[in-house]
Amino acid sequence: MIAIARNVLSHATLPVAELPGITHRTLAGHEHGLTQLSIWRQTLAPGAATPPHSHDTEEVVLCHSGRGEVHLDGQVHRFAAASSVLLPRDVPHQIFNVGDEPMEITGVFPAAPVGVFDLEAKPMQLPW
Repeated sequence: MIAIARNVLSHATLPVAELPGITHRTLAGHEHGLTQLSIWRQTLAPGAATPPHSHDTEEVVLCHSGRGEVHLDGQVHRFAAASSVLLPRDVPHQIFNVGDEPMEITGVFPAAPVGVFDLEAKPMQLPW
């Protein structure tokens, strides 16, 4: 059993990783000693999008600010601040910032670590 490394994590001290138009912080996860929960905080610049991908677990995306779209199963679903986006396991999706301000989202996963896969179901190499 892995012991939880620390009980309180200051977000400001956590490493920041980036993809074009996306800033990412893992707020809690495997690297902190968790085995069944991961929480990711991301900021998407206006016009930015995540790569198309899927996860080996369900995901809930909480939108704190901005406006977005999730492309899922051939459908487009719009969302905004104070919304939750429910994403099923193993279903490819892509999240877009469709607003003119940064979009702040938090991804919650019932797994640690979280598997992320491209459209061919191959593991994606992400900077976090």
